[in-house]
Amino acid sequence: TGGHTTEILRLLSCLSESYSPIHYVLADSDKMSEAKIRSFEQKRAETFSKSQFTLDRIPRSREVRQSWISSVVTTLYSILYSLPLTYKRKPDLILCNGPGTCVPVCLSAFLLGLLQIKRTIIVYVESICRVETLSLSGKILYYFSDYFIVQWPDLKKQYPKSVYLGRVV
Repeated sequence: TGGHTTEILRLLSCLSESYSPIHYVLADSDKMSEAKIRSFEQKRAETFSKSQFTLDRIPRSREVRQSWISSVVTTLYSILYSLPLTYKRKPDLILCNGPGTCVPVCLSAFLLGLLQIKRTIIVYVESICRVETLSLSGKILYYFSDYFIVQWPDLKKQYPKSVYLGRVV
């Protein structure tokens, strides 16, 4: 929601028409992002007439200030909910930037790859506001992503697998 949505839409604005359809996955409790996405896609359709998109919702894996113990349960539930969605969409690429919603989707895609059902490239872009430490999503997806992009050189030093590209959003 909010900042994460703005950042991901900035990244998507750089993609060509060949990245279509785009499948957005939102937390079921996210009330702000859908309007931002629809507005973005309406503008995108003016440039790319064949642009297509879908919106899917999954249970939020972790609410702000939710206890760590209960978030394990809600995250497992969200992963189970994400598996059929990921299987149905069979994405070639997942581009994500940090909200907790991306973790269940990425882990579901990773599992489908392990089961040799569908190999998905996972690209994680850590939020621009993460200067010295990774977000919780970043700490988890560092091990599961194909490309892990950071926007600050200090993070590259701490996480050697990451790719430092400077500011990308």
